[in-house]
Amino acid sequence: MSLAAANKLAEEAELDLVEIAPTAVPPVCRIMDYGKYKYREAKKRHEAKLKQKQIVVKEVKFRPGTDEGDYRIKLRNLTRFLEEGDKAKVTLRYRGREMAHQELGVRLIERVRGDLAPFSTVEQYPKMEGRQLIMVLAPKKGKKPVTRTVVKAAAPKKSKSAASAKEAAPKAVAEAAAGIEKK
Repeated sequence: MSLAAANKLAEEAELDLVEIAPTAVPPVCRIMDYGKYKYREAKKRHEAKLKQKQIVVKEVKFRPGTDEGDYRIKLRNLTRFLEEGDKAKVTLRYRGREMAHQELGVRLIERVRGDLAPFSTVEQYPKMEGRQLIMVLAPKKGKKPVTRTVVKAAAPKKSKSAASAKEAAPKAVAEAAAGIEKK
């Protein structure tokens, strides 16, 4: 089809003549509403952008003397970050004379790595930066990020009235006492 005939068809339909493949022989064109096409493309790009997950690096700080209770809480937070699909930065900070016993901190950070092995892979192995020992963990591939939902438990059903419950309590005590006396 000639260019003039294609332009005439496009004008009659009140649409645009858009060149799709200019290097093809003969060039390929399409009759379409170009403004509507651009709008739909922009919408697709916007939707794709909304579906992307921004990976955030969350940091949890330890000390060589971190106690067991605090350790568990920090470990639970690290697990939650990794399950949500975020990276986790584990920082162990030495102060004062703690620098003389760096092996305590190395042991602690190795313990963190071992405890988080089911949830993460080590992206950056522990290394010293000044007075800090830093390790970066990334969530394991293949697991989808978990979205937590809170489910409230239903209140227990009360089958007996308050008066009958008060009467039943002394009977149960009396039966238990009678059972003890028989033995």
